[in-house]
Amino acid sequence: MKLTRIPVRRRPLPAFRPLVLALPVISLAVIAAPLGAATFSAREMHDWPTRSFADETEYRLVERDGREVLEARSRGKASAKYLEREINLRETPYLQWCWQVSGVHEGLDETRKSGDDYPARVYVVRKTGLLPWQVESVNYVWASSQPAGADWPNAFTSRAQLLALQSGEARVGEWVAEVRDVRDDYQRLFGSRPDSIDGLALMSDGDNAGVDATAWFTHLAFSASPEPPDCP
Repeated sequence: MKLTRIPVRRRPLPAFRPLVLALPVISLAVIAAPLGAATFSAREMHDWPTRSFADETEYRLVERDGREVLEARSRGKASAKYLEREINLRETPYLQWCWQVSGVHEGLDETRKSGDDYPARVYVVRKTGLLPWQVESVNYVWASSQPAGADWPNAFTSRAQLLALQSGEARVGEWVAEVRDVRDDYQRLFGSRPDSIDGLALMSDGDNAGVDATAWFTHLAFSASPEPPDCP
């Protein structure tokens, strides 16, 4: 399934694009996470604050396959829905969700700034200090060009590491269940196993290459179980 590149007004690439942190530095206060699973409905995700990087991705609630889900359409833009919250990874180390995409962005080099666009991404953020840039982020992406299982540093900063869970058109139009041991992924990408993270976010973005895609998200949760969610 091919996507048409849409005309967008080009913006100069910034020297530093802080995709590592969809969490604006409002304060260092966090909300204590309860023990056990932390689940987030589509409506809750829709009501999360929005962090804009290049205008606004369109987020709305829709019914799809008999369930209310969160839809994100990039239209050559980039903004994230984020939640600033401490999640205890010792109690609930597994991040799980279901996602679906309308298509991928053909011909992009995702390791370069000009190709740093993804039909869908879910990411987690860990603060490592008091300053805004003292963070580490693991980005789980539906890649267009990089193969599934590949990882690489974000083109704008090595403090964000990307991990391709899905790649290309093979499963476009399908609901795909994901489950990740976040502590294991931090160990793999940053060499540490944190006891907690400080936030999570999701988005569809197409600002750098001026591309358009739609993603749908549901069943987002942190769990003590490695079992994947039952997608629609």
